[in-house]
Amino acid sequence: MTACIIGWAHTPFGKLDDPDIESLFGRVARAAIEDAGIGAAEVDGAFVGVFNGGFSKQDFFASLLLQSVPELRFKPTTRYENACATGSAAIHGALDFLAAGRGRFALVVGAEKMTATPGPQIGDILLGASYRKDEGEIPAGFAGVFGRIAESYFQRHGDQSDALAAIAAKNHKNGVANPYAQMRKDLGFAFCRAESERNPFVAPPLKRTDCSLVSDGAAALILADEETARGMAKAVRFRAAVQATDLMPIAQRDVIRFEGARAAWGQALGQAGMALSDLSFVETHDCFTVAELIEYEAMGLVPEGQGARAALEGWTAKDGRLPVNPSGGLKSKGHPIGATGVSMHVLAAMQLTGTAGDMQLPKADRAGVFNMGGAAVANYCSILERVG
Repeated sequence: MTACIIGWAHTPFGKLDDPDIESLFGRVARAAIEDAGIGAAEVDGAFVGVFNGGFSKQDFFASLLLQSVPELRFKPTTRYENACATGSAAIHGALDFLAAGRGRFALVVGAEKMTATPGPQIGDILLGASYRKDEGEIPAGFAGVFGRIAESYFQRHGDQSDALAAIAAKNHKNGVANPYAQMRKDLGFAFCRAESERNPFVAPPLKRTDCSLVSDGAAALILADEETARGMAKAVRFRAAVQATDLMPIAQRDVIRFEGARAAWGQALGQAGMALSDLSFVETHDCFTVAELIEYEAMGLVPEGQGARAALEGWTAKDGRLPVNPSGGLKSKGHPIGATGVSMHVLAAMQLTGTAGDMQLPKADRAGVFNMGGAAVANYCSILERVG
C-alpha cells in the first residue's frame, strides 16, 4: 500500500515569540488536519518529531500533542528522534502505521524551539549528534565537524570555496520567495565568497554564509492510504521512502563520500523505478553548503569530486537541469531540528500541487527529498509525485 500526503501546515521559521514546543504544536497540528479536510477525531495515530537534546526542560512530547488536539486522547501517539532527520523518522513511523493497516489517517508534527538557548549551549547540544568519544572536543560544535569534512574534501578535490559560495548565494536567492524562510535576503555571490566582519569564518573553510541558521519552527502533515487519498481534494504519493543508516564516527568511514546518502538515493530511485533525470526538483539537506555539494555527488547528479561543476554551471538553479532547494533550503529557510524533515516534505508537496506561490517552479511533476541526521549517518530519501 502506498501512502499520500493530503494536508499540511507550516509556521515561519526564525526567532519566534512562541514560548515553547507546546505552542508550536498548537500552530500547526489542527491547521494541517483542517487543510486535509478531515475532522480531528478521524486521525487514527500521531507521530511527533522533536530532537530537544536539552533545548527544553519539558520532554515527553508525544503526550504533549494532546494539549493541541484533545481528540487524540486514547489514540496511539509516539515521539521520534533521529538527529537532524527527526522529522523524516516521524514520517516513516506514520508510513509504517498506515502500511500495517492500523488506520486511515495519520498526523505527523515536527517542531523545535532553539533560539531561547544560549549559543555555546546550542553548539554542545548539537554535538550530541556526533560521536563524542572522538569528536566531542572539536571547536565550533557541529560546524567544526563539517569544517573538517570541507577541509578533507578540499585536500582531495581542490579548493571549492567558489562552489560553496555559489550554493549559499543560490539558496539565499531562492529563499526570498519563501514566506516561511528565516532569512529572505539575496546576499549575492560576492558577499558569500568573501570573508568579512559580517561574514567571518566559523569553522574554516566554512564561513557564516555556509552554515544553516538556529531556528524555532514547526511543520505538520496528514498522511492517508492511497485509496482514501484519491477521494481527497489533493494527494501527493510516496513512490519511495528509504532510510539508510551509516556508522557514526567519521574516522571509521570515508566521510566525504556520504556513502549512506548514496545508498538511500540509490535504493529510493530503484524503489520508485526512476532515474534522477525523471525528477523535476530536489529538496536536500544543506545544513552546511559543503553538505549540499557532496549530496550532488551522492544523488548521482555529477561524478565523485565534481560537485562544484553543478554549482558553478547553474545546474541546480531554479532554471537549471535539476533545481535543488527551490525553497531556499535550510541555509535560507532555517533549521529547527525536529521540524526540518517534515518541512521539506511539505514544501515539496506544495510544489507538486502547484500551491507554492512565488516559489513555484514551471514544472513540478516529481520530487526527491533528502533529509540527513548527523554527518550523513541517518539518511532518508523520498520520491514524491502528485496523484491525478
